[in-house]
Amino acid sequence: MEYRPLGRTGISVSQLCLGAMMFGAFGNPDHDDAVKIIHKALDAGVNFIDTADGYSAGESEEILGQALAGGRRDSTVLAVKTGVPFGDADPHLVGAGRRWLIEAVEASLRRLQTDWIDLYQVGVPDPDTDIDETLGALTDLVRAGKIRWFGASKVPASQIVEAQWIADRRGHGRFRTEQPPYSLLTRAVRQVPQGPGVQRAGLTLIQMAVAFVVRHPAVTSAIIGPRTMEHLDGYLAADGIELSADVLDRIDKIVPPGVTINVADNMWNVGTRALDAAFRRR
Repeated sequence: MEYRPLGRTGISVSQLCLGAMMFGAFGNPDHDDAVKIIHKALDAGVNFIDTADGYSAGESEEILGQALAGGRRDSTVLAVKTGVPFGDADPHLVGAGRRWLIEAVEASLRRLQTDWIDLYQVGVPDPDTDIDETLGALTDLVRAGKIRWFGASKVPASQIVEAQWIADRRGHGRFRTEQPPYSLLTRAVRQVPQGPGVQRAGLTLIQMAVAFVVRHPAVTSAIIGPRTMEHLDGYLAADGIELSADVLDRIDKIVPPGVTINVADNMWNVGTRALDAAFRRR
């Protein structure tokens, strides 16, 4: 397993990141089976796990807390996203304001059975909250020892730049990472093609898809999201795969750089309301 620097945080993470979205009611409701999958990934050298408080309404975090108990937590880099709504019963249980961020972090710590979160990520941009408010709350959480660093997910480049300016002017901590959609079919960073050129490469589609992402010089780690042990085995088989220039050229012919087959996969509708059809008409 290859390990790479996580931005300039001073820590290194595996090039495969175990995504925990499928653990719980969203995917695999068998907690014992999910724990076995997590343990196998850790034994294979994966030291980076990504989850969210909204995955199965916190159940994913509870499973991870169970899996990392008994000494495994200290060697694991744990990333948590927030912003995915738990439901519509309480309008305060969402967003990136100080009230929710502090409450959400405390709740995640309880479910994860840990004293700290390594990387806390604003998982959905919140246009209704001043970025100064968000950065101030996250910085306070770092100072309190609740989180080590914070980052963003699916945030447009213009908003990240604005956040960096605000951080410099107000003395806040800065976003250290960004988690954007990126894959063989989603190449316009803000499901894999099955053409004959791909089939002749001598790789499984999973191997090709993962290798394509992790070889990009701007990518630290690719998130894999197994629901079963068989899925995990397929992802782990991609470890160490290198794609030749010929294979990359054939991929470019199927999906050219900067192109996304299904524009919805860019998730611009999440981060940039100005691109929604209703806003473009005005």
